[in-house]
Amino acid sequence: MRLTAFWEKMNRQFGEAYARSVAADYVLAELGGRTADQAFAEGVDTRTVWRAVCAAFDVPDRMR
Repeated sequence: MRLTAFWEKMNRQFGEAYARSVAADYVLAELGGRTADQAFAEGVDTRTVWRAVCAAFDVPDRMR
């Protein structure tokens, strides 16, 4: 998954402003206690980050 696709999915699920906040501020257990932004900075794959977001926020299957 490309980073642009990740942000499209995030924006669709949360809205632009809240999507940025989720990525910057929400610590995800599935990412080892990192935020999405921290995980990206450390080279974690975008699909892995998206799956962690989906799990933490119970994103519906149709939005995954």
